[in-house]
Amino acid sequence: MNTLKAEKRDMLTKAKKLRREGYVTGNIYGREMKESIPLQITKADAERILRTEGKGSQVMLEVAGETYDALIKEIDYDALRGQLLEIDFQALVSTEKVHSVAEVILLGQDDVQAGVVQQMLQEVTYKALPADLVDKIKVDVSHMKVGETLKVKDLDIAKNPAIDLHTSPEATVATVLEVHNAVADDADAEDETAEA
Repeated sequence: MNTLKAEKRDMLTKAKKLRREGYVTGNIYGREMKESIPLQITKADAERILRTEGKGSQVMLEVAGETYDALIKEIDYDALRGQLLEIDFQALVSTEKVHSVAEVILLGQDDVQAGVVQQMLQEVTYKALPADLVDKIKVDVSHMKVGETLKVKDLDIAKNPAIDLHTSPEATVATVLEVHNAVADDADAEDETAEA
């Protein structure tokens, strides 16, 4: 499990000022904590951890000499500036189930013959104890054929009795569509005719 160092944030210092100084702000909260702790994390450390971890990932968070088993709950980006603004964490309790998300990653898409894989679902929401948390679900779809559909109930996470799914087991994760090149060519020809 990855470790991330953070400092307690002085709330008198504005978040904008901290960001200009190279920090990302955040909070850690949890049921067994008396109160949430405002955080500041160096931008370099935050970006390093987010190269391999994402929302729903479990990390060890070191704050002021204490280490927390924590879940990344929210990641806030400024899309226009391409800037990471804030990361919020939930301190985990080993005996308490928490809500989380697992990213769905499809493997072997290029090996599918005579069709194209369309991913319909990017993540699965669920509840589990910290020991059973999953942040990525990797699925090999290379064996799928045109017309076949992969549903949440077909994933390993759905077969784990320790995990309570919140995403419907009947939700479609991926489907293989037939490629219709001829139709696209006809449509292009009609467009050119209409423009002429």
